[in-house]
Amino acid sequence: MIYVFLANGFEEVEALTPVDYLRRCELEVKTVGVTGKVVTGSHKIPVTADILPEEVDFSAIEAVVLPGGMPGTLNLEANQTVKDALNWCVEQQCLIGAICAAPSILGHMGLLKGKRATCFPGFEDELEGAAFVDEAAVRDGNIITSRGAGTATQFSAALIEALISKERAEKLKAGVQWRE
Repeated sequence: MIYVFLANGFEEVEALTPVDYLRRCELEVKTVGVTGKVVTGSHKIPVTADILPEEVDFSAIEAVVLPGGMPGTLNLEANQTVKDALNWCVEQQCLIGAICAAPSILGHMGLLKGKRATCFPGFEDELEGAAFVDEAAVRDGNIITSRGAGTATQFSAALIEALISKERAEKLKAGVQWRE
């Protein structure tokens, strides 16, 4: 199961592009409403989450995805289930994806020490212990980070490549008319 955590103030494109692309690849994805069943994005778009934090099945986690946005990132970081899920992923070597401001959560938790990572401009100092890389999406081990809404497609493709294969990511790109 891939859990995409949503909190009020999340960046809609950064959350829903991965959900859409992962589901197109027939992966099992659930959105988790950290601040309630209906979560309102940073651009006032309400999204009904699939489940609430208490419904997360840790034993089923394959990956956790954190969209950015403000104050969504701060709301995610304040939630214990989000932190517990991230720690579970580290212990079980599951995939973690964070985009925009959300990599700061990983930095604050010490999960980026010795890793390459990227983030939204201005959050570089929050990537504690990481080597900042100015790329659309950066994978280092089981962690994928990305820059922002404009890189949500590259972020999603990197998640698919890590979870399935490069070939499946390429097939998805062809199917959505991806152009660079």
